Amino acid sequence: MTDPATFGARLRAYRERAGKTRPVLGGLVGRSAEWVKALENGRLLPPRLPMLIRLAEVLDISDLADLTGDQSLPVASVTRAGHPDVDTVAAAMQRAAPAGDLKQSDVLRGLVDQAWSLWHRSSVERSAVAAVLPELLGDAQRSARRLDGQARRAALVELARVYHLAQLYLAHQPYPELVWLAADRAMRAAQDADDPSAIAVAAWYYAHVYRSSNQIDLAEHLLVDAAAMVDPAAGREQLARWGQVQLGIALGHSKAGRAGQAWRAWDAAEQAASRLGDRYAHPWLMFGPAACTAYGVTIETDLCRPGEAIRRADTADYSALPSRTRRAAALIDAARAHLLDRGEVAAIHLLGRALRESVDTVRHNPYARTAALELSNRPGTVGEDARELGLAIGVQG
Repeated sequence: MTDPATFGARLRAYRERAGKTRPVLGGLVGRSAEWVKALENGRLLPPRLPMLIRLAEVLDISDLADLTGDQSLPVASVTRAGHPDVDTVAAAMQRAAPAGDLKQSDVLRGLVDQAWSLWHRSSVERSAVAAVLPELLGDAQRSARRLDGQARRAALVELARVYHLAQLYLAHQPYPELVWLAADRAMRAAQDADDPSAIAVAAWYYAHVYRSSNQIDLAEHLLVDAAAMVDPAAGREQLARWGQVQLGIALGHSKAGRAGQAWRAWDAAEQAASRLGDRYAHPWLMFGPAACTAYGVTIETDLCRPGEAIRRADTADYSALPSRTRRAAALIDAARAHLLDRGEVAAIHLLGRALRESVDTVRHNPYARTAALELSNRPGTVGEDARELGLAIGVQG
C-alpha cells in the first residue's frame, strides 16, 4: 500500500482495503459513521492510543506506524501478552519428539483428557496447561509415529487434540506463526487418522486463525466441507461436532456483516444443541445450549447491534458453561456489547467478573486489554476500576 500523507487518508485506505464501510468500522470501535468520516476528512485530530490500537486491530494493521505515520509501535506489544512459559511451549512445538516411553492410545487419551480439564477448570489455564503441554506433545508425537493400525489412528486423533490445546495456549501471544502451525498440524493429524469427526473439530480451530487474519471466505469453505463429513443423525458425538461447525460458519458470516446467513447457521447449531439436552456441554469442546447463547451475543456484537447483544447477554446463564475460560470469554463479549452501547459502567463490571473467572483469559484477550487501557482515562469509578483491571492484566494507561 502507498503511504498517503495524512492520518485520515491512511485510515480511509486501510478501511477500504479491509472492505468495511464507515458505519461498520464505526460500530466495531464504538463510534459513529460520522466520526469515521470526520477522521478521514481531517476534521478531527487522530484519537488517543487506546482507540488507535482498536482501529488497528479491526483493520488488521500490525504496526501503528502504518496508520499514524509516526514511530513504530507494534500493535502486538499492547494487545499480546507473553505468558512466562511461552518460550518452553514454543520450543516443544518446533522440535521433533524427544526419546521416551511409548504411550498406548488409551493411556494417551486419558492424559489428553486431563490436560483439557486443566484448561477448562483453572483460573490460570495457561499456567496449568504449560506445565504439561511440552511433555504431552512429545508423548502424542511418539505414539502417532510408532503405533500401527487402529491404535495409530487413535493416537493421531489425540495428537490433533493436543495441537488444538497448543493453539489455544499460543493464541494472542508473540508467536502468531505457531498458532498457524498448531492449526495446520492438527488438521494433518486428523486427516491422517481418516476420522471425519476429528477433521470437523480441526476445521473449527483452523477457521479461528483464518478469521483472525480476515480470510473469512477460506474459513467458511473449510467449515462447509467439514460439516458435510459428519452425520448429525449418527449419535450425540457427531451431532455436537456438526453443531460446533455450524457455530463456526455463523461466526464467519457475522464478522463479514452477513446477518441473515449468520443467524441461519446459528439456528442450525442451536437446534442441534437443543436435541442434546438443556444442560448438555461437550466434555472438552463445550458445545451445548449455553455455548450457543454465548456465541449469540458474539454474533450480535460483531454485527454492530449492541442492543440485541445486551438483551441476549442479560438472559444468559453463564454458570451453565462448565469452563472458566469460556465463561470469562463470554463475559468479555458481553462487556464489548455494553461498551458499543456506551455502557462503560456495565462493561467494566463485566470485565471484572471475567477476571474473577479466569485471570489468564482476560490477561491475554486483546479486547480486554485495549478496553482497560481506554477506560483507565475515564473520570470517577470507571477510571479507577479500569486502572485496577489494567494493573491485574499488565496494561497501564
